[in-house]
Amino acid sequence: MQDSQGAGGGCPFSGAGREHGVARRGFLAGALAVAVAPVVGGIGGARAEVVSTEPVTDPTAPAPVTEGPAETAAHAVGDPRGAEVAARIDRKLEARFGLMFKDLPPFAPTDGLLLWLAASMNDGKAPLSDVKDSDVAFDNPGIPAGYIYFGQFVDHDMTLDKTPLTHRLQDPMAMKNYDTPWFDLGSVYGKGIKGSPQLYDPERHGYLRVWEHDDLVDLPRDDVGAAYLGDPRNDENLIVAQLHTVFIRLHNSFMDQGMTYAQAQRQTRWHYQWLIVNDYLPRIVGKPVVSSLIKRDGTIKFTGTLYQPEHPENPYMPIEYSGAAYRFGHSMIRAEYEMQDGHTVPIFGADGFEDLRGNRPIPANLWCDWNYFFDIPGLEPPDDRNMARLIDTQMSLPLFTLPSTVVAPTSKAIVALAERNLLRGKRLGLPCGQDVATAMGVTPLTNAELGLKQPGWGGKAPLWYYVLKEAELLAGGRRLGPVGGRIVAETILGIMALDPESYFNRKPSFQWQEKKTVGDLILLAGALDPRSRIVQPEDEVEETGALPLEPDEEINPEATSPVDSENLLTP
Repeated sequence: MQDSQGAGGGCPFSGAGREHGVARRGFLAGALAVAVAPVVGGIGGARAEVVSTEPVTDPTAPAPVTEGPAETAAHAVGDPRGAEVAARIDRKLEARFGLMFKDLPPFAPTDGLLLWLAASMNDGKAPLSDVKDSDVAFDNPGIPAGYIYFGQFVDHDMTLDKTPLTHRLQDPMAMKNYDTPWFDLGSVYGKGIKGSPQLYDPERHGYLRVWEHDDLVDLPRDDVGAAYLGDPRNDENLIVAQLHTVFIRLHNSFMDQGMTYAQAQRQTRWHYQWLIVNDYLPRIVGKPVVSSLIKRDGTIKFTGTLYQPEHPENPYMPIEYSGAAYRFGHSMIRAEYEMQDGHTVPIFGADGFEDLRGNRPIPANLWCDWNYFFDIPGLEPPDDRNMARLIDTQMSLPLFTLPSTVVAPTSKAIVALAERNLLRGKRLGLPCGQDVATAMGVTPLTNAELGLKQPGWGGKAPLWYYVLKEAELLAGGRRLGPVGGRIVAETILGIMALDPESYFNRKPSFQWQEKKTVGDLILLAGALDPRSRIVQPEDEVEETGALPLEPDEEINPEATSPVDSENLLTP
């Protein structure tokens, strides 16, 4: 649903407006050693309007699922239910959403200033025909672009709303009926075997369903290509859709090891949570920030002071996080991605041409070679791996002309993502960046330092823009700065610590081997496509098994019966 200003929701990502320079080949060998920060988000579109230039799959093949039409979702359209609660009801209220800084006033510059600012964020660079020609000045060294889409996957997990439609209609501001933002892979497991049977293999109890076609593993789909998912947003682009299949396959690999459904579910969730804390989050905010917010003494305690929900059993999602800080990922989205060796594809192409929009079966020629998106242990890195862009106030050109499959082509449609984000922040009643910095005890950047010289700003800056510029000025665009980084880290770690089923609370000693990354998870899931194997001479890839189950992790035998799993994790 479009709001009156035409500004909808979206995910986070940037690059910097620098002069064209060195080509990528020959540069990355040294740059990959530099530790940096990742991203979040991605964009997708409607299935019916996307047509590949090559056949997608055999049109006569039977659909793998027949339970009825699957749900689809468009990105950057509308706001999550309850996101406007602070602006429309009470700035001190904590419901599904709420303000982290409840005493700060909203910042409401004129729309004219926001439109000018949005236009200034366009880097103007068209998609490349080959990623090897990338200007490395735009790259975030050491941060493969797959982390952008891992971050989008995390965002969808946190903001998933499985509340029944009748309750949503009765509670449009999500003040009573809503799901907590736990990291429980609700997008993968849905409402469990009983509540979401379309996600599960009817022939093998406890296994999640996939669809194998054209030598690749796809999401389960209906007869028109829409995916059956706990969260349809995970089919909005072809990268996050294929990342979703990794988690499906990880669960199934644990089942193959003889685990019960509930044991496999728990192992999958804990590996995912461990990577958020130990791989993804340190890249975004820096390892020292993560370490400063966690105390380990046989337990894992969250020591943050900013995110302290009044109702810890039902925590809220901070609007400063969802509407500003976590949108840093929009600045990191590339205009194009190399899907396999020599095959570069734009994130958005003209309608009817090859691009990475989702809500359709994965085309046979657009499978992800994960070695181009993550560091894969045992594989030689390609010279032209897709790298995330720097976190700054410049965004790639395609994000300023969102196609009709992403934004409905109406007379009031706003097709520039930066414009949508800035207008949305105003509508949600976000405070300005300088006020948030002061409230955190951080010396705020001035508007002169931020490059906002017009008097109409009143010496203040929109929080989203402030977070991006702060990262650019104080961290070289490689990770978030003190304001953005603290909001993101406190929210993620605070929610993890409040979840009674997270490994923080159920198994604080849970420790996947040191230095494991998303690339290791892909190997553990058996999700690396055989065609990806540009390997070292011995052609050996390290085996990384799951941690053995200990006695206190044994699951009630009822976990093997065909019932809803949501209450089966208590021994």
